[in-house]
Amino acid sequence: MFDAFTKVVSQADARGEFLSSAQLDALSAMVAESNKRMDSVNRITSNASSIVADAARALFAEQPQLIAPGGNAYTSRRMAACLRDMDIILRYVTYATFTGDASILEDRCLNGLRETYVALGVPGASVAAGVNKMKDAAIAIVMDRNGITQGDCSALQSEIAGYFDRAAAAVA
Repeated sequence: MFDAFTKVVSQADARGEFLSSAQLDALSAMVAESNKRMDSVNRITSNASSIVADAARALFAEQPQLIAPGGNAYTSRRMAACLRDMDIILRYVTYATFTGDASILEDRCLNGLRETYVALGVPGASVAAGVNKMKDAAIAIVMDRNGITQGDCSALQSEIAGYFDRAAAAVA
């Protein structure tokens, strides 16, 4: 797992080349956008508990069988595990957003997650639905212009949505 700068430098070094103008321009643009990135991560992090709780509440309202006796989120222990997993996914999405690199999300969170859920009998489609609910809430927070460094946030919005989409696809 490398940050964007280390990745670009190590790739150029492996080829025995100097950094290209395009690579330098891309890194420069990333630095210029870093305040928006950090503001977005900070806002998601500051609202993490409500993002997770609201997503879970909405998911269970749509799929009440999950919290009914015999459901995968029935009993407080299973409910806590569900909320913990949603929180972990959200946390790794913020790590990926901060670094601008999905490798930490893939390597430390999503790798093998589907297989684990299948082995435990967790319905992947329900987890994916919960992830999508967290995505909607996080994007709404990021796109709220109050408290975010001014400028176009559409690329960052798309990037963050992509991390959530990866997570949803990994468990579905």
